[in-house]
Amino acid sequence: MPGLIRGVARTAVVAGTATAVSNRVSRRQQGRWAQQEEQAAQQPAPQAPAAPAPPPSTEDDMNNKIDQLKRLGELKAQGVLTDEEFEAQKRQVLA
Repeated sequence: MPGLIRGVARTAVVAGTATAVSNRVSRRQQGRWAQQEEQAAQQPAPQAPAAPAPPPSTEDDMNNKIDQLKRLGELKAQGVLTDEEFEAQKRQVLA
């Protein structure tokens, strides 16, 4: 009978140790997950990608810009536009 009690006691110790280790591992893992979630919440949100570059100018677009610049030059020559207004309009057309 002492051998039987010793076997039961040994089984109880092994089972108890396994349970304790398992619980500790679970708590540690939950702590790590909570820490990761906290760090993720503190990181800034990713910014939207920059706007794509405008497509290359086509020949029609270039001709249109040249015509606009000619008209602006005529308005400046007639005195309708000041130098500052002409420069501002020219930058807008070329942008």
